[in-house]
Amino acid sequence: MAAKGDMSYVWAKDKEILEKGECGGAVTALLKYALESKFVDAVLAVRKGQDIYDAVPAFITDPAEVASTAGSLHCGTLLLPKILKNYADGAKGMKIAVTCKGCDIMAFYELAKRNQVNLDNIVMIGVNCGGSVSPVGARKMIAEKFGVDPDTVHKEEIDKGQFIIEYEGGHKGIKIDELEEEGFGRRSNCRRCKMKIPRQADLACGNWGVIGDKAGKATFIEVCSEKGAKLLSDAQAKGVVEVAAADPKGIEIRGKVEKAMLKLGDEWREKDFASLGKGKDRLKLLMEETSKCIKCYACVENCPICYCVECSTKKPWYITPGQLPPGFMFHLIRFAHISDSCINCGQCEELCSMDIRNALFMHSQQVEIEKQFKHTPGIDMTPPIHAFVEEKAERARLDATGTDSIYINIFKDE
Repeated sequence: MAAKGDMSYVWAKDKEILEKGECGGAVTALLKYALESKFVDAVLAVRKGQDIYDAVPAFITDPAEVASTAGSLHCGTLLLPKILKNYADGAKGMKIAVTCKGCDIMAFYELAKRNQVNLDNIVMIGVNCGGSVSPVGARKMIAEKFGVDPDTVHKEEIDKGQFIIEYEGGHKGIKIDELEEEGFGRRSNCRRCKMKIPRQADLACGNWGVIGDKAGKATFIEVCSEKGAKLLSDAQAKGVVEVAAADPKGIEIRGKVEKAMLKLGDEWREKDFASLGKGKDRLKLLMEETSKCIKCYACVENCPICYCVECSTKKPWYITPGQLPPGFMFHLIRFAHISDSCINCGQCEELCSMDIRNALFMHSQQVEIEKQFKHTPGIDMTPPIHAFVEEKAERARLDATGTDSIYINIFKDE
């Protein structure tokens, strides 16, 4: 039976899942079993919408529908935790299994710190992630670099350092390094990411380290919690999956892949952050780029750290109503609120109507604070550096003072 710390090769026994799933379909099989066995009440995952560039969230309660989420979508850039918070009451009343990239898991931890989700009711099936590609950018890349009509592509994958496509008439792969040198490839936040194997999940799953006759036919699963151990053990006992000990050489290879990805993340951080300049030059750049803002609030609505009932950016004494672009205070408030807890998920940049490099600005500040205070967001339940309280309780306390200002005593003469 599985135990925390185990590293295994796992594959599904169901023929349909083996055909539809990748790497032996282990993740799909475990999700389906979790529903069938009442281990969870629902599954939240991602499946293909209109095409491979259209990833849509799927909230599933019927085990028969789980197979529709099989496979990966590297051109899907959804972040699931805030969807769960907003539309499933943060899993406070039901148990939900969720497929998670590293940034999803970090978001879950940050939301849990703020009492927005109940981690006890969430089963996190983590997947290794080398990065994702913006849907718009993917279509442009495939047309210009691959010389292929994006509408003819029916499958894509990132493997062995290449972005590979299958299309009507053939397949083609180009090295990620080559693509990124020309401004294509992974999203900028993914390049800087250092959460490649999400060990904060209950299970960390991927194809790195699967070698020999199991290569391409099994999933490498690292058991990271007692909850994950129970799910895998129960599924194995019921004959849903086959489990074999991971090859020691495969474990070594997996470690080398992770190490190489982390090194690359450091290199991109150095490059991206240096491009912002320092001091007044950086401030000038931030002010120039954010002056394109139309205050659509896509960054606020999709940021997993933003959860305030009453957003300070809507206070007329801070931000002049109806003014476009908004004053720089709008962005300063965002920077201040997120600076210690940004998980570099990229949603604020991916969904920005004006293509402002919000994620880069946020992440660069978070990393500097991390250096100072040795606090890394999203890896555990350690509170963020900046003090915080439950908002409703704090607002009740402020109301009792007759003011909504937290600065009430700062400027008084002694």
